[in-house]
Parts: sequence; C-alpha cells; structure tokens
Amino acid sequence: MSVPANKLTGESIYCTESRDQREDSNITLKPGLRERGAVCVSERVIEAHVETQRRLSSDLRGHSSSSSSGGGGGGGSYAVESERTAVSSMLKEAVESQSTAVFNALAGSVQVQVEPVGRWFEAFLKRRIRNVSASFQELEEEEELSEEEEDEELQLEEYPMLKTLDPKDWKNQDHYAVLGLAHLRYKATQKQIKAAHKAMVLKHHPDKRKAAGEQIVKGDNDYFTCITKAIEILSDPVKRRAFDSVDPIFDNAVPSKAEGKENFFEVFAPVFERNARWSTKKQIPNLGSMKSSFEEVDNFYSFWYNFDSWREFSYLDEEEKEKAECRDERRWIEKQNRASRAQRKKEEMNRIRTLVDTAYSCDPRIKKFKEDEKARKELEKKARAEAKKKDQEKKERARQAELEAARLAREKEEEEAKQAAQLAKKEKEAQKKAIKKERQKLRTTCKNCNYFVDTEAESVKMMEDVEKLCDRLELISLQNLNEVLASGNKEQSRAAIEKQVQEVNAQLQREREAEVKAQQAARSLDQSSTGTGGGKGWSEEDVQLLIKAVNLFPAGTNARWEVIANYMNLHSNSGIKRTAKDVINKAKTLQKLDPHQKDEVNKKAFEKFKREHAAAPSSVDNVVPSERFDGSSGDSNSAPWTTEEQKLLEQALKTYPVSTPERWDKIAATVPGRTKKDCMKRYKELVEMIKAKKAAQEQVAAKSKK
Repeated sequence: MSVPANKLTGESIYCTESRDQREDSNITLKPGLRERGAVCVSERVIEAHVETQRRLSSDLRGHSSSSSSGGGGGGGSYAVESERTAVSSMLKEAVESQSTAVFNALAGSVQVQVEPVGRWFEAFLKRRIRNVSASFQELEEEEELSEEEEDEELQLEEYPMLKTLDPKDWKNQDHYAVLGLAHLRYKATQKQIKAAHKAMVLKHHPDKRKAAGEQIVKGDNDYFTCITKAIEILSDPVKRRAFDSVDPIFDNAVPSKAEGKENFFEVFAPVFERNARWSTKKQIPNLGSMKSSFEEVDNFYSFWYNFDSWREFSYLDEEEKEKAECRDERRWIEKQNRASRAQRKKEEMNRIRTLVDTAYSCDPRIKKFKEDEKARKELEKKARAEAKKKDQEKKERARQAELEAARLAREKEEEEAKQAAQLAKKEKEAQKKAIKKERQKLRTTCKNCNYFVDTEAESVKMMEDVEKLCDRLELISLQNLNEVLASGNKEQSRAAIEKQVQEVNAQLQREREAEVKAQQAARSLDQSSTGTGGGKGWSEEDVQLLIKAVNLFPAGTNARWEVIANYMNLHSNSGIKRTAKDVINKAKTLQKLDPHQKDEVNKKAFEKFKREHAAAPSSVDNVVPSERFDGSSGDSNSAPWTTEEQKLLEQALKTYPVSTPERWDKIAATVPGRTKKDCMKRYKELVEMIKAKKAAQEQVAAKSKK
C-alpha cells in the first residue's frame, strides 16, 4: 500500500511499507547518461528532487518522534527509498537545448517509524490480526471481485423435466439439474448454489405462479418441493457429499484389457481423472506419457494401489431411522444401513482395484521397465559371473601363495621346534644336573654336620626327612635351602630343614585327602549306577519295576507317584514298602545318570525280561496244548512288541469282537510277524497290566477318601 508523504511541484514521493515485497522502480532516462552509479538529469529536476527528499525526511522524523512521545497507536515500519522510488514523471526527458550536469549517487535509504492513520490504519490492523501482508489482502480482494463477477455471469440451464418431477421420489432426482446447475455439478460453489436457488424461487414459487394465473396443486405434491429438497441437500456439506458420492451421471465403467492395449493413454487417462475426484488427498499424480520416468510411474501406481476414497453411500439407505417408532427399530435400521454401506464401499474399492490392475497389466511403460530391468539383470549377472571368475582366479592364486607360505612357515616352525626341542633337552639335562648337584650338596652338608642333631635316633629321622626333601623339592627350593645351610649356624640350619619338611608333609596330606575324595565320589557313582542309592536299598529288580511303573503311569495320571509307589509295593519281592517320596527321589537319581548308564540299566531290564519269558516251567512240556494256545512254541516270536504292532493289535481287537468265529486267527493275520499265540499272550499281558493299574488307582483313591 502506498501513502502520499509530500507534494512538490505537482510531483509525489511515496513511502512504501517495509513488510511488503517491494518492487524497486528503475530510473530510466531516454537520452540520459549512467556512469558508475552516477545519474545525469537536468539541474531543475535534480534540485527539486533533493529539496523534496530533505523536507520529506525532516517531516517524517518529526512525526515519528511526536507519535512515540504521545504513546499513540501501533506504528508500522516504513522505509523512505529516496533514490529508487521517484516517480517516473519527475525525471523529464532531457532536451538537446538544455544543459546537463553529472552529480554523485543519491544518498542511501533512511528507515523511519511511521504511524498509519485513517483507512490505512484500519487496513493495517486487519492485516496484523490475520497475519498477512498487504499484497495478500489485495489478492483476496481480487479473488472476491472475481467471484462476484462469476456470480453475475452465472448461467442457469432450465431443467425441462422440472414440472413433471414427483416430490415423493426426491431421492431419484438430480438436484443439480433441478437448480439449473447440471453443467457445474460438484464444481459449483455455495454462492452459485444459493444464487441458483434464489433464481429458481423467484421463477417457480407457487405465489409467483399463482399470480401469473397458473393452477397450483395443494399440499406437498407441487414440484416446488423438489427445489426445496435440492437446496436442502446441496447446502448441507454432509448431505451434498453423500449425493455427490452417488452422482447419477458419473461413469463407473472400467475399460477392458482389449481396449487398453490399443490406446492405453487415450483410454485410461480420462478414467483416472474422473475417479480422482473421490480422493481424500489433493495432490494426485497424473498418468503421464511414454516419456515418464520410472519414479513417476511408480508413484502413480503406488498412489492408486493405496487409494483413500471419501466416497460413501449413505444416500442410498433404504430405511430412514427418523421414521422409526422406537429405539430398537432405529438401532435395527442403523445396523441394516451400516451393512449395506460397507458392502457398497467394498464393491467400490474392488472397482478401483480392478481399474488399477487392468491399467497396470496394459501399461506399455511397465512392459518396457520390465524389459529394461531384465536386460539390466542380465548385464549384472554377466558382470557378476566375470567378477566371480576373476575372483576365483585371484583366490586360486592367493591360495597357492598361502600354501607356499604355509609350507615355508611349516618348515620354519619345524626347524624352530626342532631347535627348541634340542634347547629344551639341553636345559632339561642341565636342570637335572643342577638338581642332582643340589641334592648331593644337601646330603653332603647334612652328613658333614651330623644332620644337625646329637643322638643317633634323631640322625636317622633327619636322614629320612632329608631324602624326602630331595625327592619333593624343586631346584629353586633346593638352592635356597643350601644357601641357608651354608650361611647359618646349626640351630638355624635345623630349623630351616624342619620348616621345609613341614611344608612337604602338608602338601602330601592335601594330596591324600583329594585322592580320598575322588575315590569316595567314584564309589558313590558306582552305587547310584547299580541301584543301591536313594534312601532305602534298591535292587536291580526294584529299579526295573520302577522304570516299568513310570512308563505304565505317564505324566497326567491322578496322584501319579502314589499310584507308582502302590504298584511297586504290590509287585516287588523285596518286601520294602516304598513311599511316593522314595519313588520320586529314585526317579530323579535315574534321570541324572548319563546316557551310557541309562542304556546299561535298560539293557539289564531287557535281559531280565528275556530270561523270564524264555524260561518255561517243566510242567508245560507234558501238557497238551489247549484250544486257546494251540501251535508249537517254536513259531512264537520272543521279540518285544513295537508301537506299530501294538496299534495293529488294538485295531484288530476292535474290528473282530468276541463273537467272531476264529477270531484269533484273523487277528494274527492282521499283525505281520506275529502268531496266534503271540497275539493271545500279548492280550493277556495287557489285561493284567490294566487290572494292576486300576487296582493301584483304586487303592490311592480309597486312601484319599479316608
């Protein structure tokens, strides 16, 4: 905004607000001169301009100081641009008859505080409240002016079927066409909608038509109700969005692949532009052309594959909850409407996905990108193969070099090891000689001093201690001891020997204790492996019976360990009554055994099983085979039953009930490798096992009830 500051000789100087983006007007002289910043103008114009600048600066400084001392208003920041803001009319064109002079460059700009007044102050306050500049306000005013011009130029299209519309069928009418905005539709602004409604009311209101002599239908059956419904829908943003979502003239069609392959861009570009109106995002990428880059194409399809649509279908609700008579009916209507909206929304998203998939499959750029990618991968593959070949050759050369270096290093190490061994051998021999020398020196010193004792008995004991020291002490200890004996008197020498003897004896005692502990640990391990640990004596039979009971009553059995203890008490021959605690401790001990010991225990149990089942009583040899156990004993299979054989036997028992003739022959035929006698014997074992299991469980249940 420009504010007049001073007037002189009919020419104006202006102060431009510093917050705005100023466009400096260049001083242009048609026949004038410009040399190194100097300006050539007429003397009259220069004198007038300089005098105007001087007066303007003094007036503005005085006005600013008086405003600040008086505490008035919120002054804005203004800059006086004296040398660049002169009006072009001041710089008159030089005439050839007039003389010209060259002066220095004009003075620099001076910034002063100026308080706006009048209508400029009002505009300044509005801009400060809205935090906008003067140029922005001018743009808004221009935009409002253009909208007013558009409203004035609004052309309404008369709907020919308006008078034939049924007000009761308002949902199926085109509200834009009713108001004469069929050519604008969703692009129409609220001002245009209101203006169109105003024009339609002035023309079709019943009072207007009645005054014109037209016959008016009484009640709500008049077509003017359709105009009222149209403005009701289009003036409400929510209802208008619902109607726009089901715009009757919108084309939901998706081009086929055959159409897209021939003219891809001509076919799909308008379809995507048409469907882009449903996007919640404003920045929508274009379909582009064959010259589009990969990033642009990828951005386009990424946008549409993640398309976020605001389109909703509440306008098509079959039931209106406002017509419900009670709350339950209203809830039922809302539930039905939500379900139908969700179904239509799902169909809409499937339509968009089909459109994008079809476009992606027909897009020639995608095919081109794939071919380029394939060619690039082929080149990369070829380059990798060549690089791999070179790398292998390089590695082979490096490997050969490493082998050669390793061979040389190995030879060097062998040579060094050989030398080190020889050196170590020499050092060892030297150490042996030194130890032998020190031992001999110790013996000689002690012998010459009568072993530092007075009696014969003490001499013999001291001789044994000296020999013990010679056997146990190392070279350094022997050298230190010999030095002490050589430098000390008799008492000191004896004390040193006795001290060394005590240390050796203590070391021997520690070694014996460690050996005893190791032997005890070995014995306890042997006892645990043979089954003699666990509180009470456990024989091999008891251990095998425990393993059998643990397998017979698996985890999850009610009062499992009490049942296992009762089972062992019933079947054990040792006569020892086991408690649940004893059984648990022994089971934990068996679990701690290493795999080899477990295998040994299982092997012993299996051997015992074979011995018990292989040894038949002598009375059996003379007994005639019965009908249940006919057949020779040589045909029976003594191998343990596998899990697969057990399953086949159980299935056969279910398939052939007791009433089946020749039942056991048929059962034996279904179990390969097993005879009739084997099946009957296994059945008897299972029956006994189940009976024992039930008896143990009943006994535990009876104890718990007591």
